[in-house]
Formats: sequence, C-alpha cells, structure tokens
Amino acid sequence: MVVRFKFAVGSVGRVVVVRLQPGTDIIEGVEKVCDDLGIDYAYVDVGTGTLAKATLMYFIPNPNVKVGASYCPPKEIVGPLSFLGGSGVIGRDEKGNRLTHIHGAVCDQWGHVHGGHLVKGGNPILVTSDVIIMELKGVKIVRKYDAEIDFSPLEPEQA
Repeated sequence: MVVRFKFAVGSVGRVVVVRLQPGTDIIEGVEKVCDDLGIDYAYVDVGTGTLAKATLMYFIPNPNVKVGASYCPPKEIVGPLSFLGGSGVIGRDEKGNRLTHIHGAVCDQWGHVHGGHLVKGGNPILVTSDVIIMELKGVKIVRKYDAEIDFSPLEPEQA
C-alpha cells in the first residue's frame, strides 16, 4: 500500500462562533464574516440548523475525465430541510480570490438524507444555523491544478 500526502503545519488563531440568520446563504454568510474579520484561511464547522432549500453537487461517474468521476450539475432539494451538519475550509484560488469549500448533509421532510458539496448562493437559512470558524495561522489553503489527476484540489502550503 502506498501512502502519499501533502501537509503544512500551522496553528489556530481566532475562533468565531456565528449564528447565521434567516435568508442568509451558508457560504455567503461565512465569507462575509471572514471578510469583515480579515480571516484568509480557516476551518469551518457548520452545525445544526434549517434551510429553506439546499443546492448540492456530488461526484458521479464520468469516463471522460482522468479520475473517472466529476461533480454532477447542481441539484436543488426543496425545503424545509434540517441541516444535519457540515464542514469545510476557507482558502484561495491561484489568483488569490476567496474560495469556500463546504460539504454537508440535509434531511428532507420525508426523512431522506442528501449530502454533498454546497453550492454558493443555493443554501439559504430558514430559521437558524450555528457555525464555528477557526482561523488558521501559518498555513495557506490554495486551489491548484494537479496534472496527475487533471483536477484542481485544495493544497496546503506553509505561509
């Protein structure tokens, strides 16, 4: 078995506890808090809450790409929904633009669970959502193209 990885070592800076309020999109809300506080890189935990709707993407087979799978088109799940939890990171793309990558799970009114990559602008809060943002110091998280997989994953780097 081969084990390969990339890493960077840093520390936790500020820990910000947030209540996202009705109508606020999860990603847009997290990004606004980070912008207002000057947080460039962070770990995000989205606890429980409720959504008016969810818009998700998840990996599906795709024989036309190198790794054999890619994200599906955005899928909208009609609310009301219970947000069961999610997590992700705040990083940057290669041009320095903010990039927020959060995955989460929701439960619909029939008890069916759906999960995947949250699509920015497509996950508005219905009642509330509890979020914890942990600022990362001494590290960068940058989306970079990787020719081996023909994909642009998030890469950890020393700051």
